[in-house]
Amino acid sequence: MSLPVIISERAIQDIETDYDWWAENRSAEQAQRWRKACISAIDSLPLRSKRCPRAAEGNVFPVNVRQLNFGVGSKRTHRVLFTVRPDMIFVLRVQHQAQRPLTADDI
Repeated sequence: MSLPVIISERAIQDIETDYDWWAENRSAEQAQRWRKACISAIDSLPLRSKRCPRAAEGNVFPVNVRQLNFGVGSKRTHRVLFTVRPDMIFVLRVQHQAQRPLTADDI
């Protein structure tokens, strides 16, 4: 039985902000493709979560924060930051890989 995936409000805001950026700075089509890749990555977590590496800033948090890298096409530009709980997979944030590492205030 796979665990349900719950997406935090902050992660939903991240997705919407990044989608808007893609639409304004690239194209509406690329924004749609990026969102589809993001949702596909999140949807794959029940099958892939245990194989995802610990996030670099994982020691900042009292829980084991993992990351799943994704992007449009073969270039992995973003990461889904999440934690696996006994009853769910909880998506904390979605961010571009060039962004600064997360701090406790970012969650």
